Amino acid sequence: MSQDILSQNEIDALLSAISTGEMSADELKKEENEKKVKVYDFKRALRFSKDQIRSLTRIHENFARMLTTYFSAQLRTYVNITVASADQIPYEEFIRSIPKMTILNVFEVPPLDGRIIMEVNPNIAYAMMDRVLGGKGNSVNKVESLTEIETKLMSAMFERAAENLQEAWQSIVSIDPVLSEFEVNPQFLQMVSPNETVVVISLNTTIGETSGMINICIPHVVLEPLIPKLSAHHWMQTAKKERSQAEVHELEKSIKRAQLPIVAELGRSVMTIEDFLSLEEGDCISLERSIKESLVIHVDRVPKYFAQPGQVGKKMAIQILDPYRGGDDDDE
Repeated sequence: MSQDILSQNEIDALLSAISTGEMSADELKKEENEKKVKVYDFKRALRFSKDQIRSLTRIHENFARMLTTYFSAQLRTYVNITVASADQIPYEEFIRSIPKMTILNVFEVPPLDGRIIMEVNPNIAYAMMDRVLGGKGNSVNKVESLTEIETKLMSAMFERAAENLQEAWQSIVSIDPVLSEFEVNPQFLQMVSPNETVVVISLNTTIGETSGMINICIPHVVLEPLIPKLSAHHWMQTAKKERSQAEVHELEKSIKRAQLPIVAELGRSVMTIEDFLSLEEGDCISLERSIKESLVIHVDRVPKYFAQPGQVGKKMAIQILDPYRGGDDDDE
């Protein structure tokens, strides 16, 4: 049972009211015993828990970072995209909240059922298109009169951006977003029933000096199969999940194929720069290691074994004698 925590001022006021007779202890007890009625709007059915909404927020925070990188490279200007909010509302309310004429990209997300909407504020969309066409990123809102070329440019730009959505969702499901529809009037777009619950993730977007919103609308039918995976318990289980035998086998095979440089060190010597520069063919260099001592074998510059030199056929070779006892961390 949840309990409201009173502030110090509220506690002082309550004690003062009891002491002055404005409120009796019996009245206070009676008020506590009364059933408190909580208002519930059946038109705004909450079908996702706060935990699940937080999981969706984390996923789209990652998506926002990817979009920032993608659009920065495409537009070659300052781009900043962050998650502003994530709410569950009726689909009808989402349609009423966006401009009457806007940019609506509708994506199918197989293997999931249903479609999702990426609504882009016209100011943002035109600033992007102006940059693509070589402009400074100025925005002109004339969505109702989009030409075929403008429509093609915009749809192509946001279709490529959907690849980042695929990567952001990879942690819970592997989807293949496909742009199925490009619309400018939300009244012509009836994906689900008006009272259907949708999750709307709003992204604050800044392109150069232009700012606006990108809204991602995800109907309940799309997220319904993923609800168990959106809990914090699932995320913790995923983090601790052990590798399967097949994964371990493949990992071992990959490691065995890895190449490492192996060096047999014959010895070392110290000389002056003057002596080094005066070396000529036929000169001998005295090494610190005796011919009777074992060589040190370095694997990726880390000493690992003692060995002795030899010959196999007409090729030089080394024979491993013992592991290097100087410690694995010893280097050059």
